[in-house]
Amino acid sequence: MGRTSKVVTSGLLICSLAAVSVPAGMQLVPAFLPQDPAAVAVLPAAQEMPTTLGEISGVAPLLSTAPLPNAATLATDLKKALTYDAEGTFGMYVADAVTGQELFSQAGETAKTPASNLKLLAAGAVLRTLGPDARFSTDVVSGATAHEIVLRAGGDAMLASGESEPGSVMGHAGLATLAQQSAAALAAAGVTGPVTLTIDDTLFTGAALNPKWTDGDVDAGEIAPIFPMAMYAGRVAPEVLTGARPQDSSVAVAEAFANALEVAGVATTGAITRGSSPAADADTTPGQAKPGSVLASISSATVAEQAQYMLAESDNYVAEVLGRMAALKLGLPASNDGAVAAVRQVVTELGLPMDDVVTTDICGLATGNLISPRKFVKLLSLMLADPAADIGQALPGLPIAGLTGSLDNRFVSSTQIDGAGVVRAKTGSLNLVTSLSGYVINSEGRLLVFSILGNGLTDGAAAARPVVDAAAAVLARS
Repeated sequence: MGRTSKVVTSGLLICSLAAVSVPAGMQLVPAFLPQDPAAVAVLPAAQEMPTTLGEISGVAPLLSTAPLPNAATLATDLKKALTYDAEGTFGMYVADAVTGQELFSQAGETAKTPASNLKLLAAGAVLRTLGPDARFSTDVVSGATAHEIVLRAGGDAMLASGESEPGSVMGHAGLATLAQQSAAALAAAGVTGPVTLTIDDTLFTGAALNPKWTDGDVDAGEIAPIFPMAMYAGRVAPEVLTGARPQDSSVAVAEAFANALEVAGVATTGAITRGSSPAADADTTPGQAKPGSVLASISSATVAEQAQYMLAESDNYVAEVLGRMAALKLGLPASNDGAVAAVRQVVTELGLPMDDVVTTDICGLATGNLISPRKFVKLLSLMLADPAADIGQALPGLPIAGLTGSLDNRFVSSTQIDGAGVVRAKTGSLNLVTSLSGYVINSEGRLLVFSILGNGLTDGAAAARPVVDAAAAVLARS
């Protein structure tokens, strides 16, 4: 792979090293703390906690000539790490990123339930289909009369009730900003009285809830009915990650928008209703805004930013909405079935055959999903082959062991600590499932790609996470 592989691995090394350059006050995992008590008293300046963010410079590329791990030793160490006293089985596949050479396989080609690792397929398909720089707009358009406005959904599931925050992913588009723009447009059109508000959320079709999502997961707030606009990824507030969710996110958005309109000086009247936006070529009276014309608009964070957020936080709602938006782009129904078909189509086109893969949703929460660890390694290898390509934009969303996202509090025990800061991987958990798929730069400077899927874990996912973390740590020190 020559020059490409050097560029790829150099960039990944910089990302990995940058992960440990942090502001003072951040809790670091024990791997980055002095192990000898005597070293605490006399600590070299180079090892002191940084007080400012540093810049990486002069980092040499990883070399394709770095030695591969010894296959026999690696197999022995990984099999030991994957030993589990309780019920359950683990499949694992490891390959060298540069050559594609298989380094280890334990049931690596056996399809298993992947849980949220399935989001890796969604990320690749969405980025390839929509493009990393695409954004979704939420619009207010004029209705059939001067005193009617329509709130039109455009696929942004990360709206916030306040003003737009350009530097944020969640809340990049704010309903208060949309209301202020709307009030100014209405005033310019001479509208002074109360307005009626209609929701146009006809963008998505089909059932809002996938029948393969269990009632227990829905009731626990793991997912909610899917709509083409939502606040806080279908939650009541960004910090509320469990419990009840809005059962109609479009209505929740419309109610928050109506409140923001009132604050902006525009009263609303009557009930909020549903309907389609009027045709933009309808006749109007002189001075009246043409029905269907856009009065105000706010845009989401980019698709790349949303996909990275979805992977880092393992957000089910965002994954499902992005999948439906990809289906729309491909001319398929913006439904669960359309989204599943879209992801399968694009992933196949990327070079990952899906004939032996079963997918029933986008986020991995549904029952029935089946895919092998080897398939995940192949997909990640495609992303790593060119991080600057569309699908490569998913990579910054992979959590860093012990530091960020859904891995922020893992890789802290003695058997896992070698992976802290250098393993980047997507997590996954269901009641009887745990999974971890990603990459690691090992002790020799070799870039290794791996996937571990644990199924049938009767003691629960949490009890088995140390097993997969320990296996990933083996790769780090190999």
